[in-house]
Amino acid sequence: MNLQDMPSLAPTQLELPLPTGTPGESFNEPATDGFILGGFTWRHANQDSTRPVVIINAATSVRCRHYSRFADYLFANGFDVITYDYRGIGESRPASLKGLKASWSDWGMLDFEAMLQRAQREFPQQPINVVGHSFGGCAAGLGTSGHVIRRLVTVGAQFAYWRDYAPAHRWRMFAKWHVVMPLMTMLYGYFPGKRLGWLEDTPAGVVRDWSMPSARYEKRPSGRVIHAKNSQFPFANVTAQTLAISLSDDPYGTISAIERLLGYFTGSTNTHLRIAPEDIGEEEVGHFAFFRSAYQATLWPIALSWLQTGELAPDTPGRRVPRS
Repeated sequence: MNLQDMPSLAPTQLELPLPTGTPGESFNEPATDGFILGGFTWRHANQDSTRPVVIINAATSVRCRHYSRFADYLFANGFDVITYDYRGIGESRPASLKGLKASWSDWGMLDFEAMLQRAQREFPQQPINVVGHSFGGCAAGLGTSGHVIRRLVTVGAQFAYWRDYAPAHRWRMFAKWHVVMPLMTMLYGYFPGKRLGWLEDTPAGVVRDWSMPSARYEKRPSGRVIHAKNSQFPFANVTAQTLAISLSDDPYGTISAIERLLGYFTGSTNTHLRIAPEDIGEEEVGHFAFFRSAYQATLWPIALSWLQTGELAPDTPGRRVPRS
């Protein structure tokens, strides 16, 4: 979840021009508690009840603009698309983050839920699909209207349990995200990620959820509140055909991390696809690069095929991870 962990593009991986180059139309949408969220919509001129709409859930403290090229790719392939920023980030940032009530669970139960409701209102009768990157895959299971999701694609989706980090990076990542980040947050009242070149500035409640060294989401600070109130999470409401994509060189998205999150999606049919960079002729991909247009010809068609059909094409690179 660190922008500095993103590999630089080799000469053969330059960003490619997209089919339409269409900018999204900006919008403001109140979350279910009234907080105003900002985002963008790619909308076809003619309304078609058979055309799916895709909501893209961002990674923790990554602006939705990071996904604009991928959104345009989906738009060019016949989807309507919604991208948005969680409260406190990008288009949804208030004047000050100090004192802002915002947690991972707020991002899912309030902000993502608002996008599910917006999709139903703005694109009536159209099937709703979701793409979730990193925590965005977890957020996809926290909306109370999750039953409306037809298909779900997640990329590197997990909720940052430190023992799941890749062994070669584990202690450096633990020090950075579970020691330095919460200490800096205590000092500033929010995490000043931008001045450190690590992330977007991040609300304190999100930092508390992220940095808690617990293997269970219900033990995270905001997760405890939800679980104590409801005795369960909305994850089971999601009955979507779900594809979890993980990259073998992603130090966050290890097999154990992906499977830990998938274990909460008890109502959906889940497929875990593990891809190594060499499967697509690359040396590295990592946690963030999937959504760069350099992978438009190699990785994006995998997500596209699933969103279109709910199946993997026969020539899909990678391997299916056996699920217990």
